[in-house]
Amino acid sequence: MKILVVDDEMDVQLLFQQKFRKEIKEGAMNFAFAFSGESALEFMKANGQEAVLILSDINMPGMSGLELLKHIKKNYEKPPPIVMMITAYGDDLTYQEAKQLGADDFLTKPVDFDSLKAKLKSMLL
Repeated sequence: MKILVVDDEMDVQLLFQQKFRKEIKEGAMNFAFAFSGESALEFMKANGQEAVLILSDINMPGMSGLELLKHIKKNYEKPPPIVMMITAYGDDLTYQEAKQLGADDFLTKPVDFDSLKAKLKSMLL
């Protein structure tokens, strides 16, 4: 499973590589990282529908995760990638906006990696 993680905090790459070390080594999951909404769109343009799952932070400078979500759902329809939004803010308004824009799931920071692993493994079945 190819997963694109979009977050303006660069340490997220090391964190995901550590938390998913076993799955990466086994080849069950392959992660790519983009550090802005704009670079995520560049990755998707260059790699097409390669990423089947996108984990995107909401609050980023420049293009927000919600703007990125809107663009993904509009321009990548077949098959649509699964998009999980990640935010430090668990407020209902942000949650509702993300759902209206087509978010498939909503995670809060700090990410519960055990729960995330369980969700991702269920997608592999």
